[in-house]
Amino acid sequence: MSTDIAPHTDPAVTDTAAIAPAATGSFTTDPAATDPSVTGSASGPLSRRPRLARLAGRAPARPAPAAAAHNVSAATAALLALVAIGAALHEPVLIPPLAASAALVHCAPALPLAQPRSVVVGHLLGAAAGYAVGLAGHGSAWAAALAAGVTLALTTLARTPHSPACATAVVIVLQDPAPGRFVPLLFGSTVLLVLTAYAASRVRRAAPRYPAYWW
Repeated sequence: MSTDIAPHTDPAVTDTAAIAPAATGSFTTDPAATDPSVTGSASGPLSRRPRLARLAGRAPARPAPAAAAHNVSAATAALLALVAIGAALHEPVLIPPLAASAALVHCAPALPLAQPRSVVVGHLLGAAAGYAVGLAGHGSAWAAALAAGVTLALTTLARTPHSPACATAVVIVLQDPAPGRFVPLLFGSTVLLVLTAYAASRVRRAAPRYPAYWW
């Protein structure tokens, strides 16, 4: 009597056959594994893109040349007008805080810091804080720093955020200008900055309208 015996397959032999192409190198090589231009290796172009992106940072893109020229020229014209007024009155009307305010209203007109409420009221609060703190420590850098902090607190409570107003308080403590002349000039200067920004936003058709709100 004959007995049929099924052929026996050794699993070790099967596994060896399955991995043989890998041992012999018969698999097709992926071009991305060897081509630097695909993988973005240290010398490939793709590797330079992340580096350039990191160097650029997350800052907003540059404005269009026409917009930048418009903003810069309008801010400069407003500051020159303050200088002319000061020359006519023989008073230093242009102070550093007003230059910072001009940059805000012309180059970042949509920010809350640039709105008329913040510009005018913010500087007046800074002046009030500067004169109040100056009574206790005129000319002191410690008092000037305290006046800046008080201004920041006041503008926050009044919903009139305007960082240049802190510098106004510092100027008053360190220089002690006569309030009877300084405060009216400061008020007039802030109004002038607001009006020039309003006019400049209407001159160029594509410019964002200023202000976003008056009060």
